[in-house]
Amino acid sequence: MLDSMWDITLALAPWLLLGTLVAGLLHVLLPPGFVRRQLRGRFGVLKAVGLGVPLPLCSCGVIPAGLGLKRDGASNGASIGFLISTPQTGVDSVFVSASFLGWPFALFKVVAALVTGLIGGLFTDWVDTENQDTNNDVEPSHAPERSVQEMVWHSLDIVRSIWFWLVVGIVASALIQNYVPDSFFGDVSGHGDLLSMLAILAVSLPLYVCATASVPIAAAFVAGGMPAGAAIVFLMAGPATNVATVGAVYRGFGRRALTIYLLTIVVGSMLAGFAFEEILSQTDASGQVEHLHEAWWAVACGVVFCGLMGFFAIEELRNRLRRAATLDGEGATIHELSVAGMTCNGCVNKLRGRLEALEGVAAVEVFLEPGSARVQGTITVDQFRQTIEDAGFTPV
Repeated sequence: MLDSMWDITLALAPWLLLGTLVAGLLHVLLPPGFVRRQLRGRFGVLKAVGLGVPLPLCSCGVIPAGLGLKRDGASNGASIGFLISTPQTGVDSVFVSASFLGWPFALFKVVAALVTGLIGGLFTDWVDTENQDTNNDVEPSHAPERSVQEMVWHSLDIVRSIWFWLVVGIVASALIQNYVPDSFFGDVSGHGDLLSMLAILAVSLPLYVCATASVPIAAAFVAGGMPAGAAIVFLMAGPATNVATVGAVYRGFGRRALTIYLLTIVVGSMLAGFAFEEILSQTDASGQVEHLHEAWWAVACGVVFCGLMGFFAIEELRNRLRRAATLDGEGATIHELSVAGMTCNGCVNKLRGRLEALEGVAAVEVFLEPGSARVQGTITVDQFRQTIEDAGFTPV
């Protein structure tokens, strides 16, 4: 079991670390306000999907980003297209998919995310013309600092936001490899591709798993005998849907948009699975974990990856214990400030991490919508404000 987990880590770690660094570069190099200015009008859906596909946001992390785009002027179609395509893939997920399942598989998954995002977004705009082009341009109040430190902070925040699900993905993959009989996947796939894909779809729709963490699980399915098309279904429907996402889409966009959202993912993933089997059925998607055993750079990245997972686990435990504690000392109080400049869940994680690191802070809450932060502890309001400013945001 431990050997399997280490083998999977060797395959995942190098590409995950590379992908998060690329995401950090995108964060500091894109012009301020670029995303929000572009996501409306005739090509708003195309731009939203094109920008969303490389972003390493999971299905829960993409919720505040998608809702924020809508509230800041993007059309419903652009926001829905963003919500469909973004969690399916990302720069980190592409590299990890290529490592486990090969480049043809990884690139096909990117195309599938683009197509389903475009179809869902365009159809939403077609049936919901009342919400198109009704908002004025909205400029974000915060432009990310263009520095190496900001890039590294952003990259670490990405890994921090999904570390638990990365571990879950590795453990689940190892469990499948070690304890699920080889005949199980063969028995299911023996009843045809349709049954295999429907079974995977039923499992993946309510499941929360990020695009990167889902790859080892999908690779284990394929290695166990399931068709590669079923893995396509899992990697599209798993990251793009879960109970929290469904509820958020319903509250933010209404029943009609939710229906389009779910139909696009369900039908799109099934069609993509059949298309892969038809076009690339001869492609080797059986996984490439064993080829990395002797690579020194893979081992080094694996050690760094495990170190980060341990650090984030200890950090999470420490923060939970701190939040559970009751401050009885003098001066303990609750401060709350509005915060301008947070544009995504990564911003929330970044500010929360900075505040939780302060001495004398027992509990922290940070909200993207509306932008605000609340701390309980013995720090002063001036310290509270200064920490927000040091994180790159504006206390109001």
